[in-house]
Amino acid sequence: MSDKTLHIVMYPWFAMGHLTSFLHISNKLDERGHKISFFLPNKTQAKLEPFNLHKDRISFIPITVPHVDGLPSGAETTADVPFLLQPLLMTAMDLTAPFIESFLRELKPHFVFYDFTHWLPALACRLGIKSIRHCIISPATVGYLLSSERIKLNENALTEADFNSPLPSFPPSSIKLLPHEIRQLSFVTLREFGRDISFKQRQIISYSDPDAITFKACREMEGPYCDYVERQFKKPVILAGPVVPEPPTVALEEKWAKWLDSFKAKTVIFCAFGSECILKKDQFQELVLGFELTGMPFLTALKPPIGAETIESALPEGFEERAMVNECQMVLLPNVGDQVINARLMGGDIKVGVEVEKGEEDGLFTREGVCKAVKAVMDEDSNVGVRTNHAKWREFLLSNGLENSYIDSYVQKLHSLLK
Repeated sequence: MSDKTLHIVMYPWFAMGHLTSFLHISNKLDERGHKISFFLPNKTQAKLEPFNLHKDRISFIPITVPHVDGLPSGAETTADVPFLLQPLLMTAMDLTAPFIESFLRELKPHFVFYDFTHWLPALACRLGIKSIRHCIISPATVGYLLSSERIKLNENALTEADFNSPLPSFPPSSIKLLPHEIRQLSFVTLREFGRDISFKQRQIISYSDPDAITFKACREMEGPYCDYVERQFKKPVILAGPVVPEPPTVALEEKWAKWLDSFKAKTVIFCAFGSECILKKDQFQELVLGFELTGMPFLTALKPPIGAETIESALPEGFEERAMVNECQMVLLPNVGDQVINARLMGGDIKVGVEVEKGEEDGLFTREGVCKAVKAVMDEDSNVGVRTNHAKWREFLLSNGLENSYIDSYVQKLHSLLK
């Protein structure tokens, strides 16, 4: 069985972070000779093609996103809709079930990997296919927010009182949520996400029904959380390791290469929040003013804030006229969902970054807070502990043979599920 070629179907949530993460693990599995069939929306195929390293062997199967009243025409991924309309996109994805079933009957794969389509495990079981809940967020996040302990603690809402102390068997940790974060998570988890199902219910089924749960994680860093998730859901937890994507082969634009070369190594700040994070205008301005306060050169990859047509129109008055140009250390500024747990994990437990301070009740940050966090990670004298930890884990994640060992073990454990 260990030498048998596996055929795996991928069906991730229609968000670019999920789609690219599923494609990264697809590339790693393909390198070992396994066949991948990847479902994705029609127009999104062109966006993912550059990340498909094995176009002759990883087969993209484009699908049409069904029409749902209220969903903008042509919308395919979360990048195409505002946050409040994402449940309609989930409804559309749920409507693809008959199409997916038809293809699964034809393809007859060994496994189907999914994340938000909670109905796939039951469908796969009827067809004699193993289902894998492939999770792109951390084991710590799943354990902290969605464990059976947490669900039993409060069946309806997540309240501030629920988080005043750790859950009885959750691993020792510095993870704790602030009042504004609890309110936000309560709203997200309890709102309808798809037709007649809440986000929380969808996630619970998604973790409870598959044959196994897999994570892009390392036992050396998150072992206790992995064990906790395995105990809570009574499912095998399989780790894929760091799954580091291959570096880009496209050369940097000459103007940016020349600009970066004008500064000493490790002195430029780079800020990116991802393609779907849109700040309010006042917080956007506090962010860039905070970078300016540091006196260091910086480069940002951000979307225009809410209510602004362009980045330039949102900049603070006089900002463009002032001097903007004045191993990566991490400044953590979580915005939503799992980012909060990840920030506490990286900044508190593993201690490889510094989190920007926010107001406990309103969740707002200031330019002074941004400046303080950036200077904390850039100051070699005052940041010895974080820099040492960062260097240690960087060396570990890049150590020879680590990734291959994890992926090989990952494949072996998938094989064992077929016995």
